[in-house]
Amino acid sequence: MKPSSETRLRVRYAETDQMGVVYYANYLVWMEVGRVELCKACGFNYRDMEREDGIFLAVAEANCRYRSPARFDDEVIVRTWIEDANTRIVIFHYEMRLAGDNRVLATGSTRHVYVSREMQRVRLPEKYHPLFGI
Repeated sequence: MKPSSETRLRVRYAETDQMGVVYYANYLVWMEVGRVELCKACGFNYRDMEREDGIFLAVAEANCRYRSPARFDDEVIVRTWIEDANTRIVIFHYEMRLAGDNRVLATGSTRHVYVSREMQRVRLPEKYHPLFGI
């Protein structure tokens, strides 16, 4: 079974544009929130992976498909899961839904490569393999 998590957030006024809907780039921020929470649900803190092991998840690709608008004060559920992972890359998928009626707001994915502090590609340490479903 692939690791997954759900994160709830409320749309802040500052996240909306002149049309009163969530500005498109904020969905990428919400994906990051979901990713960090997924790491916690998998049993580790992403910050500790950076500090203690010097492993960073560099975004190599990001995609987002917008399906329906979210507005100020809406409650949004960000579902995040690991679609694929190996010792060199991890691919996260996301689904953002409106909490009230479960309407899909957006779907997306991000592909990450594991890198060192010096931005050199590295292999994921073995201790993280089970946490990433490897």
